[in-house]
Amino acid sequence: MNNLSVELRRQLLDKLDSCTDVSDDQILSMIDEMVLEAGKTKDLPLAEMEDLRRSLFCSVRRLDVLQDLLDDPEITEIMVNGYRHIFYEKHGKIREWDHCFESKMRLEDVIQQIAGWCNRVVNEQRPIADARLPDGSRVNIVMDPVAIDGPVVTIRRFPEEPIRMEDLVRLGSLTVEAADFLKDLVEARYAILVGGGTSTGKTTFLNALTAYIPESERVLTIEDNAELQIQRVRNLVRMEARSANLEDAHEITIRDLIKTALRMRPDRLLIGEIRGAEAEDLLTSLNTGHDGGMCSLHSNNVRDSIGRIEVMVLMSNEELPIPVIRRQIASGVEILVHLSRDAAGARQLSEIAEITGMDGNEVQIRTLFARDQEGVLRKKNTLTRTGKLEKLYERKGGKYQR
Repeated sequence: MNNLSVELRRQLLDKLDSCTDVSDDQILSMIDEMVLEAGKTKDLPLAEMEDLRRSLFCSVRRLDVLQDLLDDPEITEIMVNGYRHIFYEKHGKIREWDHCFESKMRLEDVIQQIAGWCNRVVNEQRPIADARLPDGSRVNIVMDPVAIDGPVVTIRRFPEEPIRMEDLVRLGSLTVEAADFLKDLVEARYAILVGGGTSTGKTTFLNALTAYIPESERVLTIEDNAELQIQRVRNLVRMEARSANLEDAHEITIRDLIKTALRMRPDRLLIGEIRGAEAEDLLTSLNTGHDGGMCSLHSNNVRDSIGRIEVMVLMSNEELPIPVIRRQIASGVEILVHLSRDAAGARQLSEIAEITGMDGNEVQIRTLFARDQEGVLRKKNTLTRTGKLEKLYERKGGKYQR
């Protein structure tokens, strides 16, 4: 903000301090009066007055200088590194923005506004928090004293309309053949884990897979921050973990939610992402008759997904033997999907693999689809565990062909 903006904002806040329950329209009326007066005094052009009007409103009722970025549907990530430096990702490229907050205090005000929307607490005693914006965007906040150079805010954007598998095919993320195969796997209730690195589109892909869930099923979703956008299922229960706060509200973990979800008669359990000890509860559910579960996790490749699950289970039970964990994985998890980003930053499906069982103490993986040296996704092998697909095709009056 320039000096005029700062002064007008101060005047606006003084007016608002003496008011209660002020609507957006009333605030805009106050701003219009102030901007018109300033325009006459400073001889401001109309375009500058309009920019001033918008910036003042966003500074008190939106997210200040971040609002323009949030209003751009092509921006997928916003990164605030202290009040002076703001970066954003657009079309797979990260750029620095030419705007910043007027002060560290103003950035902190915006952070408290975000935290308040989600009933989160973030301060020097609790300097790390996860939250979400009203539009569903995921927010991570790190405050002093953990963030040495000032508060850090990272916002992951999601499209207003869920991206469909057809959209991913059109964008080149996967082929029609792979999409049709995944559709059959979801309908047949195979347990699917979607892995990938940071910002490879795991949540987006999981959303696209959920479009293939039959409308008649009872679906329960469990997430740290509610991001899944399931559209077709009417019998839907959405649950979100909760951190402890200063009002003595107890922490509700992903593990707590999985355990209670299994008592809610789910046809299918979806977990936004597993990050820790809840992996043990996920395996338990997959091995106790709860078919068709899906979740995401961070991993470098499909083989690494197995190791990641092992480590996460050990976070819950260090005494559980590795061979036992691997047998639970091999009997409960059926399909591994791995996502990545190409050299240009485009998100893509890089591999679909099947867990075929155990060989000694090792989980066996069979690649079904993978990208060749030219980067083209091709079918490599046929599925071996075809029992569920055969039953699906029988219900549809057909016969499954490998």
